[in-house]
Amino acid sequence: MANLLEGKIALITGAGSGIGRVAALTFAREGATTVCADVNREGAEATAAAIREAAGKAESTTVDVSDDAQVQALIARIVKTHGRLDCAYNNAGIEGDVIDTHETSERNFDRVMAINVKGVWLCMKYEIRQMRKQGGGAIVNTASVAGLSGFRSLPIYVASKHAVVGLTKSAALENAEAGIRINAVCPGPVDTPMMERITNNEGQPKRKDFEAFVPMHRYAVPQEIANAVVWLCSEQASYVTGFAMRVDGGVAAS
Repeated sequence: MANLLEGKIALITGAGSGIGRVAALTFAREGATTVCADVNREGAEATAAAIREAAGKAESTTVDVSDDAQVQALIARIVKTHGRLDCAYNNAGIEGDVIDTHETSERNFDRVMAINVKGVWLCMKYEIRQMRKQGGGAIVNTASVAGLSGFRSLPIYVASKHAVVGLTKSAALENAEAGIRINAVCPGPVDTPMMERITNNEGQPKRKDFEAFVPMHRYAVPQEIANAVVWLCSEQASYVTGFAMRVDGGVAAS
C-alpha cells in the first residue's frame, strides 16, 4: 500500500492497544491525519506519540464509546478542528467474562453490550450524521469471526459481534445513496492481549488449540487486520459496502 489515505481525516477507537494501535499507525503511514481515541488516556497518547515519532500526523483523545454525550462531543471536536471526518474505524470492544451462557451475569451482559454494540451504534450515529453533511465517507466496524459462528464460553461476546454485523449491513443499506460506505472486519484469532486473556482462563482452549483449529494453523498478527481495514476505507474499495470481511485464516470456511 502507498498513500491510500493521503489527506484524509480518520478516527480510530480502541486505538490504545492491540489491533487499534496497529491500525492507527497504518492509517497514518498511508497518509491520514489520525485521531487516536481510547478509554485509556495513556494508551491513546502512546499510539499518537508513536505516529508522530514516525513523522505522521496524529492526536489523542479519551472517549467512553458507550456514553452518548462523549461520542457526540468527540465527533464535534474532530469536525471543529479538521472540518470533516473522512474515515472511521470503530474498533473499541471487550471480550467480557469467559463463561457459559447459564452462568454469565447480568452485569457481564450489560457491559459487553454497552461497549461492543451500543458503542458501535453511537459512533456510527454521529459519524454518519457528519458524513451525510459533507457528502460521503467510509466506516469500518470491528466484528469477529464470532459474529458469524458460535463459540463456547463467550456467548455475550458472540451475540454482540453478531449484532455488529447486523448493524453494519443495515447502516450500509441506509447510506449507500449518500456516498457512505460501511463495512465490518471479522478477525479470527489475533495475537493480541484479548486473545491472551481468553486463553489464560482455566478450562479454555490454549493458543496451540486455536492454532490447530485455524486452517492456516497460526494466529493473525494485528497488521493483517489493519491492512484490511485501510483497504476498506480507501478508494480501492469504492464499490464495497455492507460487507462483513473475514480475515480469519479460513476459520469460517471450515
